[in-house]
Amino acid sequence: MSNNKYKLPSSLNSFQESFYIHLIEWKWEHLTKDPGIFQGREYDAILPESFISQHYPLYRPIVDEVLNNHDFKWHKHFGHMASSQAACINLFTPILINPDIASKVLRSVNPSFKRLAIDQLESGFQFEYWDKSNPLNDHSPAAGTDSDVAIAYYNDNNELCLWLIEHKLTEKEFTTCGGYRSLGNKNKNWCKSNIVLSDHNKCYYEYEKGYKYWELTEESGLFDDTAMREKEECPFMDGKNQLWRNQLMAYAIQSKGIYKKVHFSVVYHHKNHYLSDTITRFNNLLTSPTVSKTFTSKNLIQAATSVQNKEIQDWVKWYTDLYWIN
Repeated sequence: MSNNKYKLPSSLNSFQESFYIHLIEWKWEHLTKDPGIFQGREYDAILPESFISQHYPLYRPIVDEVLNNHDFKWHKHFGHMASSQAACINLFTPILINPDIASKVLRSVNPSFKRLAIDQLESGFQFEYWDKSNPLNDHSPAAGTDSDVAIAYYNDNNELCLWLIEHKLTEKEFTTCGGYRSLGNKNKNWCKSNIVLSDHNKCYYEYEKGYKYWELTEESGLFDDTAMREKEECPFMDGKNQLWRNQLMAYAIQSKGIYKKVHFSVVYHHKNHYLSDTITRFNNLLTSPTVSKTFTSKNLIQAATSVQNKEIQDWVKWYTDLYWIN
């Protein structure tokens, strides 16, 4: 089928293009053939405003749960069929609203998971989570480190733990360094050398913003100094930046002592191989690579298929169909 029939962005890689076409075909079959509009142009993968106002592409059975029981900042592109935020909420909510099902399914990717801590967060979980004490000193109305979903649980020793998860769908890279990209950064040459490792005051995050990234990097002992110095540039200038900040947030929250363990994971679409290189290079910087875990949305769906529950099976079929799990 010719791609000329689809109104697509021009900068998609092969995976993104195939996935967008799948999402568009699903949208046309189940919702509408009307395109959405972004910056005055029509795109088939974007929903028209009449559907966005009804919070599509949220899975219909969880709409009331999400609207009534969870408070988070909605992404401005939530009405895109490829919205990673929507896909994340659609993936985790049907599992987490039932603690018994959560225990069965989540233990498949996190063996230490015993039961959901429903007395924590928003009945055990929270979307777009960040610690309100702002331990990285980087949060403002416009920016800051957060996790797509945080899950509080008890482990096999009945210790309270927190699981921070970053979700990716069609993205070809994690978020790169905002300090390097900033128009206010007049010393980008410092970023392109590893001088920031010896003198953290040469980092825009440090001297201009006062963020605690480097302070926590040294304090935590999570990162291998030799590995960070292998290239003559800041090791966190590229997509490893988002992983670095999330790992530091997990450490900073754990240091407060409320949770026995706070750990960070990435969940991504099993066909999205564009993220693998960044994940590998990030793990190579860690003193203990097992600190950071990854799994796929397909892993969760496969675990859920064995749950004898009609609502879960209906959701599995819906999610599998929409998000190309095969």
